[in-house]
Amino acid sequence: MASRVLRIGLIPGDGIGREVIPAGRRVLEALPSSFGLKFEFTDLEAGFETFQNTGAALPDRTVKVLKDECDGALFGAVSSPTKAVKGYSSPIVALRKKLDLYANVRPVKTIASAANPIDLVIVRENTEDLYVKEERTLEDPAKGGVYAEAIKRISARASSRIATIAGEIALRRQKLRDSGSASIHKSPLVTITHKSNVLSQTDGLFRTCAKEALAAAQFVQGGVAVEEQIVDSMVYKLFRQPRDYDVIVAPNLYGDILSDGAAALVGSLGLVPSANVGEGFAIGEPCHGSAPDIEGKGIANPIATLRSTALMLEFLGEEQAAAKIYAAVDANLEEAKLLTPDLGGKATTEEVVNDILKRL
Repeated sequence: MASRVLRIGLIPGDGIGREVIPAGRRVLEALPSSFGLKFEFTDLEAGFETFQNTGAALPDRTVKVLKDECDGALFGAVSSPTKAVKGYSSPIVALRKKLDLYANVRPVKTIASAANPIDLVIVRENTEDLYVKEERTLEDPAKGGVYAEAIKRISARASSRIATIAGEIALRRQKLRDSGSASIHKSPLVTITHKSNVLSQTDGLFRTCAKEALAAAQFVQGGVAVEEQIVDSMVYKLFRQPRDYDVIVAPNLYGDILSDGAAALVGSLGLVPSANVGEGFAIGEPCHGSAPDIEGKGIANPIATLRSTALMLEFLGEEQAAAKIYAAVDANLEEAKLLTPDLGGKATTEEVVNDILKRL
């Protein structure tokens, strides 16, 4: 049987991204040959340090290589300044738009033996809402002097397709549960999150389009239930009763806040993966950021990156290979002998990676 060759772009970015993205490459290279996969890697640049060195946070070459030569990519982290820096904007936000990676998928899962196991996915629309970054600062004495405003853009197309992929993820999760591969058993459910009681046009459009998309025959026949939550109520209920949820779908800003907050449910951002997904392309991206406080110390938790690597494979159609990585990571966490400091341990990045590679 001929091997499938996957071309993967490696974008370490800033801070600990340079320490954990190599771990993603190593786990791909360590996959057993029985999966019939071979990998070719291309090193690419993006990030604040790249901006400082070259004047471009997302070089044209990076975008071109990803579009023309790659099947997927791993993106490490970005150091974003808290104050405006002329000419700089987030490269990962730009990359999502340029490659039309319209879905950000963030699983939040505990180990199977946890006292109160959690297993849910937050699906965030990735291309619009306030993240279109159309802002301006004005001055008008009648309005109290200087004021700023930003555009919140919600489209029917984006709302429909993000709800559709959320429904597809719910069906796929149910298929795993039916096969006995899942540790938690529940019925497929998609929770639409919005604030249409206040933002009746923008969030109202998101709500309407999401409900229409999830009423499609494939979801009804697959038994996918649909509910909705106002975002502030969603935050409260997510932390009070996380086991009630399966797949949560939300516009960009709400999804960003919910997914970062949900990481607290499993103990550390160092555990939580994400994937930026488009048609036939996926970028795995750990959720922890550049973590300048631990940069260069060799103690960054690599698990979010390894899980993001598996998630990338999942959306590239290699679900069995992804499952192998997930199992190796889960076994490491279940044994709990080699944990990085964010999880209360003393292990180094290298020790955790080596332990997981052995389990492959």
